[in-house]
Amino acid sequence: MKKTLLCCISFITVIATTAQDSAYTNPDTSGPGWIDLYKPDLSNALFPENVWSCSDGIFTATQDEALWSKDAYDDFVLDLYFKNADGTNSGVIVHASDIKDWIPHSVEIQIADDYSQQWSKAPAYWQCAAVFGHQAATKRTVKKAGEWNHYTITCKGKKIWIALNGELVNSFDMSLYTSAKTNPDGSEIPAWLSNPLATLPLHGHIGLQGKHAGAPIWFKNIKIKVL
Repeated sequence: MKKTLLCCISFITVIATTAQDSAYTNPDTSGPGWIDLYKPDLSNALFPENVWSCSDGIFTATQDEALWSKDAYDDFVLDLYFKNADGTNSGVIVHASDIKDWIPHSVEIQIADDYSQQWSKAPAYWQCAAVFGHQAATKRTVKKAGEWNHYTITCKGKKIWIALNGELVNSFDMSLYTSAKTNPDGSEIPAWLSNPLATLPLHGHIGLQGKHAGAPIWFKNIKIKVL
């Protein structure tokens, strides 16, 4: 009886975890609570002058400077579309407590053109839908350059779920990353990510990385829902 009860509890736990993981893979952003993260005139965004612009609902940058939300967030679902160029290397930045020195003070959800010569050969945790430098996506679902991709990123406590084009491809727990040198699987963390993710504040700004390494990136339909 005890063994049966334990099995039932384990089964319920798996079902609950699966439901939580799959809750925000393709949300209806027309529903209640959803708002634009950035206004088309960028009046609620922080960025260097003359770098970012929005035309016909599409956001893009002329330089490698991030577009930041003026507001800071804790738990949220972020839903957006992005389009790569050949060789794009960009990212969605969450939990950024210092936007001037954001790299070691945030978590970057990687955007990359995994089909390009450069990124197809990069470490898996540098490729699209990875938590950059820490954990790779479970599969490649990014589309080829020139096609729109759909990202849904859920941040709740120290957990992050990443869905790319309707499939959950990364489930990440910041609390497990207690070292600034090696990940739990033994892989080496890039030296510039100098703060253990387990120690990062969760209250922070959301950002989009701009034209990095000469390759552009485009975003649209950037929506957020506070949890």
